[in-house]
Amino acid sequence: MTDTLVPVFDLGGVFIDWNPMYLFRKLFKTEKDALWFHQNICTLDWNLEFDAGEIYSEGAAKLITRFPKYWREIQAYDLRWKETLGGFIQGTIDIHDELIEQKIPTFAITNFSWEKWISCLPDWPFLEKFDGVVVSGLEGLVKPDQRLYRVFSERYGIAAENCAFIDDSETNIISARKFGMHGIHFKEPIILRKELIALGLPLKAK
Repeated sequence: MTDTLVPVFDLGGVFIDWNPMYLFRKLFKTEKDALWFHQNICTLDWNLEFDAGEIYSEGAAKLITRFPKYWREIQAYDLRWKETLGGFIQGTIDIHDELIEQKIPTFAITNFSWEKWISCLPDWPFLEKFDGVVVSGLEGLVKPDQRLYRVFSERYGIAAENCAFIDDSETNIISARKFGMHGIHFKEPIILRKELIALGLPLKAK
């Protein structure tokens, strides 16, 4: 490895803009109806079941048995999932590319359905540039569960104190810090760049 801290990234909200409301706004006539559906039917807590390994088609089918009136919209969450994605966060991709140019190994720990993660490989070229990725859906564990960080640390032989973990969720960062990692709460790439430079990573100041 290297004496430099190893950067470990989250994906959604750090590399890619993800928001189920992007899809729900297409399915409902009003913002109010779309938001109600997100808060009461296809919720973030429900989405975590996929991040923990649930198969999308099965999870959707189960939810439809509870809310058959919304079968079209629930099924769309599986069949039209890519419409929950916004654009790439280019500033983060630029940082990642600079780290790779400097021969710094990079990793990711992501709360992600294994099905959807594998489907993104052709469209997200930055994924294949990581030296390793821990996908929650394959481990049956989701952040902020510290066991997921332990899986990463043991699998790749990197001590927690040698990692700089970047996530847009403050809850996940707090958990990572308790595990022993350097935690960076991601807000925007310009700030992330400064924070990584402060930790000694070889990035250009901008």
